[in-house]
Amino acid sequence: MAEPIPTTDIEALAELGEHVRTRLGADILDTAIAKGELMVTVKAETIVHALTFLREDSQCQFTVLVDICGVDYPDRPQRFEVVYNLLSLRQNQRIRIKVATDEDTPVPSVTRVFSCANWYEREVWDLYGVMFSDHPDLRRILTDYGFDGHPLRKDFPLSGFVQVRYDEEQKRVVNEPVRLGQEFRRFDFMSPWEGAQYILPGDEKAAVPPAAPPPKAS
Repeated sequence: MAEPIPTTDIEALAELGEHVRTRLGADILDTAIAKGELMVTVKAETIVHALTFLREDSQCQFTVLVDICGVDYPDRPQRFEVVYNLLSLRQNQRIRIKVATDEDTPVPSVTRVFSCANWYEREVWDLYGVMFSDHPDLRRILTDYGFDGHPLRKDFPLSGFVQVRYDEEQKRVVNEPVRLGQEFRRFDFMSPWEGAQYILPGDEKAAVPPAAPPPKAS
């Protein structure tokens, strides 16, 4: 079990959240403290200003961009969240900044604030298809040449669309469509857990009598 977060740390995060909300004003959509970290949601068009403030402000000094990642919520109008994880070595604090966007609206690149964002944003583009405006070199970074789609989207089939293999006859690597008879997104996660006090769809598997043990040797 995780140790409880000290009250002094929670108070420090709450104070930081109030400071950020006061200074950034209308740029802030929401703030929350979860699992010992301050999370701040800002308007996507203000992300460059927000990160610049968090880096330069004397009470923040978040000079390290740890990473940028994406999250996909297909049922939302703005289905993607871009998450920026920042670290302040001077203040010994972390903060998580989030923006929301859709498939067609680019998020401003923060490469001019943190140069390491170059590869992070390329990764989010590659895996989720989130575009970043003013990025100096927005192209794929993890998938292969000619890859179709963005593999961490929730609607991307686990089997993919194409496969890459070495063709012995042609003596080269070839791309070819994947043809599988099963939709790999459809799993039966139901299992008759021992000791369960309820019946779930699929638990009829538990009604199958166990196989008889083999006869003992005389």
